Amino acid sequence: MEPMSREFEAHCGGWRSPPGVAFARRCAGKGARSGARLALLLLLGLAFGCQGGFSGHASSPTHADAVHRIVESGRLRVGMSGVQPPLNMKSRAGELIGFDVDVAEALADAMDLELELIERPFGELLDGLEKNEYDLVISSLTITPARNARVAFVGPYLISGATILTRAKLLEELEDTSALAAPERSWGALAGSTGEALLREAFPGAKVVTADDLSTLVPKVIAGELDGLVSDLPYVRFEIARHPDAGLAELPSPLTTEPIGIALAPGSPLLANLVENYINALEYTGQLMQMKVYWLDGDDWLSDLPE
Repeated sequence: MEPMSREFEAHCGGWRSPPGVAFARRCAGKGARSGARLALLLLLGLAFGCQGGFSGHASSPTHADAVHRIVESGRLRVGMSGVQPPLNMKSRAGELIGFDVDVAEALADAMDLELELIERPFGELLDGLEKNEYDLVISSLTITPARNARVAFVGPYLISGATILTRAKLLEELEDTSALAAPERSWGALAGSTGEALLREAFPGAKVVTADDLSTLVPKVIAGELDGLVSDLPYVRFEIARHPDAGLAELPSPLTTEPIGIALAPGSPLLANLVENYINALEYTGQLMQMKVYWLDGDDWLSDLPE
């Protein structure tokens, strides 16, 4: 796949460091766990010693923070769609894999907790979080004011952007971006995503088709039944790599720049502070960048996917 980590993460300067927790486990077994747990002791001191640094609401002094319940349960429950490659997707063996999965595994390993991944349609993820069906949502979720009015966010842990996946021949025929909004145009998007919101706001005259799994619409784009899809750049480049002979292409530059964050229920500042501190630790040590390089720049994992 075409390199992406430097494109949206230029501030990291292309730093290459030892692999992250989940990435290292693929290469060297469970040896990274002790270091991750040691890091947790430091991070717990920060989490219980300071407040703030996240978008949300503080809990009352008499209300137990979610971090206590999570530690007592021995589980970290993370919601994700499972249909947003390369951030989250199913392997040939039916297991969830991807950048988001590695981040979730790193957090669970650091807390010495069992990770429970819970799949939900993307448009229902925040509903499930509000119903306490899981503790975090890590699913290529853009931080927006509307979403932040409902839940708290940690991050961003990735900077992405929306772009269009379409046929190269159609892209050559379009004179400028205003032609994308023509009434005869039809575009697809993930239901409940910022891509859908962008289409309805920027292309009000065009037909908008949504799906809970964008991969079901890709054959329609290839066949000419749909003009294209609006999605995050990582997903668009994933589909181009998966269909090298289908004549697919992306816009020369993204339509937006979007911060991708971890969502959690409001009223748990200790949990939010803990997650933020660990995400910061992953970034400062270069481990987060290593995960991004593996999933966003490389293609070794493509062979793990179903045909």
